[in-house]
Amino acid sequence: MAHHIVLEKLCSCARKQRVEQIRTFESREEAEEHAYEWADALNNNFCGKHGFDIVEVDDNFVISVEEGGFVEACEI
Repeated sequence: MAHHIVLEKLCSCARKQRVEQIRTFESREEAEEHAYEWADALNNNFCGKHGFDIVEVDDNFVISVEEGGFVEACEI
């Protein structure tokens, strides 16, 4: 069974860097580990004006943009 990580919304920073929106893994553990690493990388490599967080949905992981983090420098 495949497990997915989905980047819920692509901010302008992610679009500029052509970040993919879905990644697929064979194991849930691998997907979970990668989801947290990916969210951390997004938090550290983009404008810093908003944050990304992990939400578990069934056996998949959604990386969402944290509320209150929307600014003109990095629009959703």
